[in-house]
Amino acid sequence: MGSSVEDLQHERELILQEIRGLGTFRRGTVSATYRKCGKAQCWCAKEGEKGHGPQYLWNGTAGGKSYARNLHIGPEVEKYVEETERYRRFIELCEKLVEVNEKISDRTSVRQVEDEKELEELKKKLRRKLLRKRERR
Repeated sequence: MGSSVEDLQHERELILQEIRGLGTFRRGTVSATYRKCGKAQCWCAKEGEKGHGPQYLWNGTAGGKSYARNLHIGPEVEKYVEETERYRRFIELCEKLVEVNEKISDRTSVRQVEDEKELEELKKKLRRKLLRKRERR
């Protein structure tokens, strides 16, 4: 079946330690763009030229709203690139954490109900819960 519950719990702890050690991060991406200024006599107007640049832009989305920010070349660009990379690592670690937790859950047994009275109470409770869920729809 693979790893024991203890091994999986140890793996989960390692993932959590790595998440704690990530530092600051931000969602989004950093992109470099080049653009032509539109002046006919400028060097950027020649065929095959990329244009002026690079100009760095950070884009991100939060709560369904898009955000953008022009970045200054140098430390600011480096900071944003590192933070967005750490965010991608954070997302990967969260996915791994969910997978490990699901494996732990699959390997831990469900308590067996042996008392008939307790079993009937659990059935009633479950029925009430399902009925309330249906009524909300």
